[in-house]
Amino acid sequence: MVVKGPAALLALSLLQLSLAYPRGEDEPGKLPTMGWNPWNTYDCNISEAIVLDAAENLVALGLRDAGYDHVNIDDCWQVKSGRDNLTNELIPDPVNFPRGIKGLADDVHELGLKLGIYSSAGTETCAEYPASLYYEETDAASFAAWGVDYLKYDNCGVPRNWSDPYTACTDRWSNTVNGTCVGLANPAPEDYDWGTSPTAERYRRMGDALAKQDRPIQYALCPWGFAQVHTWAKGVGSSFRMSKDIRANWGRVLEILNRNSFLMNYVEFGSRPDADMLEVGVRGLTSAEERTHFAFWALMKSPLIIGASLTALTDTQLSLLKNPRLIAFNQDTRYEKPAVPYKWGTNLDWTFNASFPAEYWSGESRAGTFIAMLNTGSAAVSKTALFSEIPGLRRRRRYRIVDAWTGENLGCHSDQYTALVESHDTAVLIAKPC
Repeated sequence: MVVKGPAALLALSLLQLSLAYPRGEDEPGKLPTMGWNPWNTYDCNISEAIVLDAAENLVALGLRDAGYDHVNIDDCWQVKSGRDNLTNELIPDPVNFPRGIKGLADDVHELGLKLGIYSSAGTETCAEYPASLYYEETDAASFAAWGVDYLKYDNCGVPRNWSDPYTACTDRWSNTVNGTCVGLANPAPEDYDWGTSPTAERYRRMGDALAKQDRPIQYALCPWGFAQVHTWAKGVGSSFRMSKDIRANWGRVLEILNRNSFLMNYVEFGSRPDADMLEVGVRGLTSAEERTHFAFWALMKSPLIIGASLTALTDTQLSLLKNPRLIAFNQDTRYEKPAVPYKWGTNLDWTFNASFPAEYWSGESRAGTFIAMLNTGSAAVSKTALFSEIPGLRRRRRYRIVDAWTGENLGCHSDQYTALVESHDTAVLIAKPC
């Protein structure tokens, strides 16, 4: 039987992706990306000098050796006036990027790092620069020729004729009340396949274009959680943004953590929800809140992309970002699944609540079973990990507990372990049989 039409095109695109990203330890995007992005610190004030300085600091501060091997360019790197009149190519800003992207990529590669770039699945980027809709093959070819290794693909500048015919609960977070969608103006039928939506097609077009290049380019979708992206992103890109933009705000960290806690079944090698950049070092979070933020982004196997100025990081923040035990969990090549909630704590299990998300999580790794206990309250509390409640652990068996923050051996314990957890902090433990 010969398959024709959209199904055949989809099958071809998936085949092209499999050829561009062969399975293996070095497969781009197999594991969560680690690196740096300038947007949360520099906004549109981006230049070759800033990116190269960040690359050099990733090396000098030991972050490259800890796993942070991508240095990414975000919005505003190109000229705003338009494309090249002859080639239709995007034009790097000649003032801020005097050697173009190729010269910068060569320097970044010399440092043992990879270079990322930015565009949008629309006609304009979020800062109203030229974007890639209708020019996917041209831009993918440019990125490959320049030596780009990673593409963040945003969701701005979408023409009206590319709007989705329906709305999804994930399109507007305010439509969710206790986990139930309410008040949607034009809800999709229950059997609607979001993989056939215009949003999915916009992102698939760039995925197909990247797959045709002779250089593997990791593809990071950034549709803000719209169009039920978690249902169709696998096979299109290596990660998909499941939320609005993060901010260095405790409420937003909990909001994203809560929403992502319901998407952990979609984490696997080569595909995962992206909870957005790390705000460690960006003013707005306490030290305890930064620890919780980093811990859960690592445990959820989200990409770990630093958003702060690297030279402004304190020794404490730098040590947090280089925590070897949490990074090893995030980058585990044997266990593809993340930590998942095993008990909600403040609320009943499976309660959707942006202020009080799941507080008890666990996940398997080469090092043992990771256990995280979050304190969302305003005062320190004692929190107990009951071994009988934790998947993979057995009641009435002794387990050696290690503090994942410090590496300290806390001894062998039977049935449970209790830790004092400060306000907005998280105890992270590793359990192995004694």
